[in-house]
Amino acid sequence: MLVNRSTPFYVKLSLILLMLSLTGFIIFVGQDIIVPLAFAILLAILLLPFNNYLERKGVPRVFAIILSLTLSILFIGAVIYFLSSQIARFVDDIPAVKQHLADHLKTVQKWVSQQFNITTTEQSTLIVDATEQIKSSGSGFLGNTFLSLTQGLLVIILLPVYSFLILYYRGMIKRFLITVFKDEHEAKVKEVINESRFIVQGYMTGLIIEMGIVAAINSIGFVIFGIKYAVFLGVLAAILNMIPYIGMLIASVFCMMITLTTSTHISDIIVVAVILIIVQFIDNNIIMPKVVSSKVKINALISILGVLIGGALAGVSGMFLSIPAIAILKAIFDRVDGLKPWGQILGDDITGSKKSKIYLKLESIGHKFIPPAPVKPPTLE
Repeated sequence: MLVNRSTPFYVKLSLILLMLSLTGFIIFVGQDIIVPLAFAILLAILLLPFNNYLERKGVPRVFAIILSLTLSILFIGAVIYFLSSQIARFVDDIPAVKQHLADHLKTVQKWVSQQFNITTTEQSTLIVDATEQIKSSGSGFLGNTFLSLTQGLLVIILLPVYSFLILYYRGMIKRFLITVFKDEHEAKVKEVINESRFIVQGYMTGLIIEMGIVAAINSIGFVIFGIKYAVFLGVLAAILNMIPYIGMLIASVFCMMITLTTSTHISDIIVVAVILIIVQFIDNNIIMPKVVSSKVKINALISILGVLIGGALAGVSGMFLSIPAIAILKAIFDRVDGLKPWGQILGDDITGSKKSKIYLKLESIGHKFIPPAPVKPPTLE
């Protein structure tokens, strides 16, 4: 059936909802294929400016791609090595961690006994029963863990291969996307491709800069107050913060739990919570608006829904991929007559045109350290 301006609204809405449902079903069923490919596309777009620079300097395309991929893999490997070494140090302190947990457990049992009149023996019985239930489902947990490790290894292997091929055949892919539509839509297709590339590059670059700044502030704060594993917790919180909106909440709980197991002082846990809250405040009002939000104009409601839907469809990877995916969809919707209302609901015209008072006061500080974003998206080649 041909859809045009005379088509009733309920028919258009039904077709759009059907398309979204089919897309979600395909992502859920084929996430093992789609997720590595999506990450490879993001990496390829992120490396494209450096790759083009090398080619303009006379480096053959194959060697330019290999060099750019090698540098990115070394960077990712360095982060993984750092986190692994810190986790190894944490494992070495397991005896002390167990002692701290035992002390905290006694304190909690004493408080529960006083407040709810449940004896320590009854509490121990409940803990033993819960432990037995966990053990009974241990095989399924181990199976899921093994499956997750296998999927992660598959992504690590396929990511550089996919990225290499996408960068190598980028011209052919662009021609395909242009010629698959009618000639009268060629200008719009080129505009969508260029804007999508610009959005993804700005978003990914902004996330990396934001991660570095947040990691530095977290680590400095933890070091000043003598928190154990200060740098590890600071970097881990910054990495988790890359998950939009809920990432810092997860990081706060995780860092507080680690501090609980490595310290006997409740004040250390409070210090960690206060530092993370302050850093989150700075990130939301200075770093995020200046570095990331200027590249992606999506309202908070759609962002949160997108993160939750992405998590339901593809786990943590879906949460991370949701924002650039929504931004690309908005670029497409804004240029298709029948989908422009959907592009408007995804946008952020209210906050986009009015900055917060805190941001306006501190903008003069931020622009000294972070260069402004380009006005127009660059061309693909």
